Amino acid sequence: MGVKIAIDAGHGLYTAGKRCMKKLDSKETREWALNDRIADKLEKSLKAYDCQVLRVDDTTGLIDVSLANRTKKANNWGADIYISIHHNAGVKGGSGGGTQVYYYSSKAERKTQATKLYNAIVNKTKLVGNRAQKVIKHAYAVLKSSNMSAFLIENGYMDSSVDVPIILSEAHADQTAQGILNFLVDELKLTKVKSDNGIYKVQCGVFENKANADALKARLEADGYEAVVISGS
Repeated sequence: MGVKIAIDAGHGLYTAGKRCMKKLDSKETREWALNDRIADKLEKSLKAYDCQVLRVDDTTGLIDVSLANRTKKANNWGADIYISIHHNAGVKGGSGGGTQVYYYSSKAERKTQATKLYNAIVNKTKLVGNRAQKVIKHAYAVLKSSNMSAFLIENGYMDSSVDVPIILSEAHADQTAQGILNFLVDELKLTKVKSDNGIYKVQCGVFENKANADALKARLEADGYEAVVISGS
């Protein structure tokens, strides 16, 4: 298999305070649910490529896996890249917000990668927002303790009057996952898994009495399957 990609849907389903503002979303959608939806879509898309994928969060959301255990899992697995998916807060119901990508490394290439990741995402979502800094160096635990290239993405603000309707939509999750995928394919030179274009036939039954064969054919066709009776010794 190819490169190893660790995906982290930030927090847990019941992590305190991590939810959309009630006046903007009556359901107070949890951040983990938004994070997980994108992570699931990304993970599914990556199955078409020659790579390995590891989820370091609890995919049920019931356990908020500690940050130390998330990065430990990725480090022990030997991941080549770590993608942590989040949604932000801090504009208190205002119209500000947008997408931001964080990294932590003194290597110049890491900022370049983070910028590519940001551009790949907003090229799809158009959720630019009004933040002065879009790509930021910050010592978040999952970035500082990861042995591989690591990036934390804030995919819009859960307390922004502009962002909330967008981040709640299925389209935004699709676009975000596609943007991350485009970055990974380009940055890691991922190649698609060769598809098997063979043709296979399934035999459903063998009968000495043609009437029995015809009866089975009729049942299969009634269930929506294409069926044919072939005679032979």
